[in-house]
Amino acid sequence: MNQTFLPVCKEDMEERGWEQLDFLFISGDAYVDHPSFAPAVICRVLEAAGYKVAILPQPDWNSPQSFQRMGKPRLGVLVCGGNLDSMLCHYTAARKPRKEDKYSPGKEMGKRPDHATLVYAKAAKKLWPDLPVIIGGIEASLRRFAHYDYWEDKLLPSILTESGADLLVCGMGETQIREIADYLAGGASGEDLHYIRGTAYAAETLDNLEEYVELPAYDAIRNDKRLLADAYRLQHENVDPFYGKILVQKNSHNLYIVQNPAAMPLTEEEMDSIYDLPYTRQWHPMYDKEGGIAALEEVKFSIVSCRGCFGSCSFCAIHAHQGRIIQARSHASILKEAKEMTQMPDFKGYINDVGGPTANFRHPACKKQLKVGACKDRQCLFPKPCPALDADHSDYIRLLRELRALPGVKKVFIRSGIRYDYLLAENKQQFLDELCRYHVSGQLKIAPEHVAESTLKHMGKPGKEVYLKFVKAFMQKNKEIGKEQYLVPYFISSHPGCTLANAIELAEFLRDTGRYPEQVQDFIPTPGSASTAMYYSGIDPFTGKKVFTVHNPHHKAMQRALMQYRNPRNRALVIEALKEGGRTDLIGDGPRCLVRADSFQISRKTKSGNRSKRNHK
Repeated sequence: MNQTFLPVCKEDMEERGWEQLDFLFISGDAYVDHPSFAPAVICRVLEAAGYKVAILPQPDWNSPQSFQRMGKPRLGVLVCGGNLDSMLCHYTAARKPRKEDKYSPGKEMGKRPDHATLVYAKAAKKLWPDLPVIIGGIEASLRRFAHYDYWEDKLLPSILTESGADLLVCGMGETQIREIADYLAGGASGEDLHYIRGTAYAAETLDNLEEYVELPAYDAIRNDKRLLADAYRLQHENVDPFYGKILVQKNSHNLYIVQNPAAMPLTEEEMDSIYDLPYTRQWHPMYDKEGGIAALEEVKFSIVSCRGCFGSCSFCAIHAHQGRIIQARSHASILKEAKEMTQMPDFKGYINDVGGPTANFRHPACKKQLKVGACKDRQCLFPKPCPALDADHSDYIRLLRELRALPGVKKVFIRSGIRYDYLLAENKQQFLDELCRYHVSGQLKIAPEHVAESTLKHMGKPGKEVYLKFVKAFMQKNKEIGKEQYLVPYFISSHPGCTLANAIELAEFLRDTGRYPEQVQDFIPTPGSASTAMYYSGIDPFTGKKVFTVHNPHHKAMQRALMQYRNPRNRALVIEALKEGGRTDLIGDGPRCLVRADSFQISRKTKSGNRSKRNHK
């Protein structure tokens, strides 16, 4: 295995005999040379294409010298805020600063700025105004149009107009970055890049466009929040690479944001070529003294099998970033990576994951998707599996069997999550048997997210009965094979459409099923998702109907507390929530009660509680 890292300093360039870079890649994450980290992938793709590229990880954004330490690149500057949106990386659902950054050395906070992509791009453009500055990654991709920022609690314009970047790469970016590099190497101008699929740019005029779909303007949405729902719907309807139209939105500074149709799905050969590149699978040695990069530990011995997701959960933007059409690697490529993994000195015999956004999606939802794209007006799994859905797991089963048979491999786990409704849609149910026998590490994490029908409808998730059907099948299968294994369900509080009554319904379900989640996810509206459009606009973008949303932090805290009603620290909040929800029958000593009614709690009538009620009304 090639153990050479990409250059990160002038000395590394000199060792390679380079006087000048072709591209400088500025990253908000520390440098980890692993295919699960976007900067490493893009830079390895450019390296394989013959370009001189170096990574500048987490520069001091207040120091121009920090950006110049490898000199001015010849062709352009590439900018990525990191594997996560930098605001999500920095702040919790309660808008409080996080204590750790797993993508920074020693988990240290403060190694990147808020809105990292924007800040880095502005710095690069100020230093080298004549150079193309190209932004990409999840932060740029999902902030390409006017968007709601939860942490600032306001509508923000496109990151393109604010950053001054010349081009934005939407989605994963390997195809686009090669095309961009070849154009620039051939002497192309910035305008020549405006015709590349899977990119967006800012323009003063639309005179060169013949056919496009116009989204509600930034100023219009600022004046009428409901229009963000319309803007999201139009984006969703045109995200498919086969039939998606050019999208246009008038933004700030009298500029239009123009998004070209999405890049075409990668073929198996193209996927293999990306993941077969010579990654060291390590963090850069410069981080050793600080204890390394914690984010690598979670994926170091994991394998990316596929990308894309046709699950289309409302709160997730993966289908907008990676597409709804599944792209998968060949067995040969995956086995090659696994064999190399077994030769690593710290490999203990355990492959931690073989998957992607959804592990058991190894092929397109139906055959027609590779010819005409995913359906514009329907989803593959919601509200129930499409009759045309191909739920065959046989390819995934063969792949897992081949991996288990490799010398040096003791166990292959599946940890990136499965869609149990997709599993149940298969008639053979062979995958459930293989899953329980070989690929669960005692606990299997699944994500029902909620149980209230109205809430699940706005989440785009299957009903409670589907979850209970899977629980029953899972328990029966483990009893059949003589294993004691458990399910760990994940739930979300305060999602759009979730009323206080719905939150109480979930608490009762947890009581009746004997579940007590140690960790719960309070809904965070992140840019680019349908749920965020609902949260900001109060409108379901797919139906145009009003949606109940919780914005008051105290009411969000009550919903969260109900999911952990057994925690003594939550008792006062739970009682307040039950009183406000008209469910005092759940306060007391009876077997169905959620909390006891001691004298302190009965008499507790605080000003904050009364004020909370008035706000709720």
